[in-house]
Amino acid sequence: MHETEADVVVLGAGPAGEVAAGLLAEGGLDVLLVEDRLVGGECSYWGCMPSKALLRPVDLMAEIARVPGVRELVHGTPDPQVVLDRRDEVVHDLDDAVQLPWLEDRGIRLERGRGRLVGERTVEVRDVDAESGRLRITARRAVVVAVGTSPSFPPVDGLQEAAGWTNREGTNADEVPESLIVIGGGPIGAELSLAWSSLGAKVTLLEVAPQLLVKEEPFAGAQVADGLREAGVDVRVGVDIASASRAPDGTVSVTLAGGESVDAAELLVAAGRAPNTGDLGLDAVGIVPNDHGYLDTDEHLLVGDTGWLYAVGDVNGRALLTHVGKRQSRVIAEHVLGNAGAALSPSELEGGRSPRVTFTEPQVAAVGYTLQAAKDAGIDAIAIDAPSDGTAGASFVGKNAGGTTRFVIDPDANLLIGATFTGAGIAEQLHAATIAIVGRVPLDVLDLATPVFPTRNETWLRLIDERPR
Repeated sequence: MHETEADVVVLGAGPAGEVAAGLLAEGGLDVLLVEDRLVGGECSYWGCMPSKALLRPVDLMAEIARVPGVRELVHGTPDPQVVLDRRDEVVHDLDDAVQLPWLEDRGIRLERGRGRLVGERTVEVRDVDAESGRLRITARRAVVVAVGTSPSFPPVDGLQEAAGWTNREGTNADEVPESLIVIGGGPIGAELSLAWSSLGAKVTLLEVAPQLLVKEEPFAGAQVADGLREAGVDVRVGVDIASASRAPDGTVSVTLAGGESVDAAELLVAAGRAPNTGDLGLDAVGIVPNDHGYLDTDEHLLVGDTGWLYAVGDVNGRALLTHVGKRQSRVIAEHVLGNAGAALSPSELEGGRSPRVTFTEPQVAAVGYTLQAAKDAGIDAIAIDAPSDGTAGASFVGKNAGGTTRFVIDPDANLLIGATFTGAGIAEQLHAATIAIVGRVPLDVLDLATPVFPTRNETWLRLIDERPR
């Protein structure tokens, strides 16, 4: 057993862990980062980055098809192998060597292995290379848990055994299957259904809820379903899945309630995530995860009454989004470095209203409350809807781009409290709404922020013109 010390030990080198480690090191602390897979984490290699590399050709081809003068020059469909090769470039062939200089420049020590708490401020790293053996690290100030989540499986008979793909295989497969069943109509399932359909797979998407993207406005899920169907995906919502099995020849069969079977060459399960808290040694420090396995924290991201153990990113369950984890890491770094007031805001504590984007065709970008969520929270909210392609600027992304913009306002407070944008390339519209909501900018002040002509931002004029007076 080797032993060492550090000011801070960070467990997990995904986006949240990396940011926390970097800021703490830049603040003058000795930081030791523990990672048992790849530095950069799920988002960089099996999530956000490879999926967007697969989807970017879809986005471009759709826009080209809407723009006369360009669509006549482009024929055929993208070459699947070229798209997959580009994906491999984005994820650096699942090699994190390119990430290491960033750590070295900040003096961050990296230990390869699985970190486990064995006592107060004490971590044991296992499964490191044979020469190193086990390592015990004493943290002088803090331990930051940033171990993220893994794919989970709903309780369907035979499903886990039959599933060949989760998001990891779904973003990094080397060949296009002839046919693919996707279980789960959230952002991951919707995005990967579109990606593999665009590469030539015959895709069937099964969702148990009555709509896709169930946490978003109903129109968003409906428009994404229509877009997927237009792309050739067989979208089925409100289905009851009874069982799944894999035949000796490798083919997969999913049986629905009522006896109907859906068969395919491969099965992707994208039906939720589970926190990686099972083997963290939490019992050694008296910490019990919540009923869903996540680590509850206070506004400073401290776990329990430890005063030294922090949980950042997906593992605390607030919002499973990379940018949310990075924001939390900034709070943690300030708090550890001595700013006792560094804390999440009340809306950040709730988590579910964070800005978010689903990169389908159309895209869905949302922040704050949906209309129903606002009403459920006791707010006498109203919605102002407008077509996302109803401005002069929208004509430049092509004819019939479609989509809907919804502003959710609280008339009593004179505030924008939610916004959802659907449409072609609409993600870049989101940040203005995020600033307006987070900054609690009164609607009459937003009236002074005149949108530029001719841009799609003129959609904001509908909010100003139609708000209650």
